[in-house]
Amino acid sequence: QVRLVESGGGSVQAGGSLRLSCAASGYTSSLYCMAWFRQTPGKAREGVARIDPGRGSTYYADSVKGRFTISQDNAKDTLYLQMISLKPEDTAMYYCAAIYVGFCTGGSLGLAGVGYWGRGTQVTVSS
Repeated sequence: QVRLVESGGGSVQAGGSLRLSCAASGYTSSLYCMAWFRQTPGKAREGVARIDPGRGSTYYADSVKGRFTISQDNAKDTLYLQMISLKPEDTAMYYCAAIYVGFCTGGSLGLAGVGYWGRGTQVTVSS
């Protein structure tokens, strides 16, 4: 079974940094792109960043571009999200996801094609 387990969340002050990790197991990495999503109560889950297999192309939501960096260590089967200059509006539950590669088109950060979700890790940014 595919399992995704996030870690690294926590509480920080505005302007601070966090690095989230997602440990993956039981999956064939070439069949998926990997992504981070986030969700706040009362709002729809939104895509934050995506990284594709092969060339490792990355895509970001406009709201986080320049502040967040997605990366992947295939040898360790681990996905990362480095977050700097955090803002209160970044407060959310962050989820990693494995997306079937056929849905990893263009700069899409949508929910279509998500095959597996982690349970999430909470990020809270205080003002």
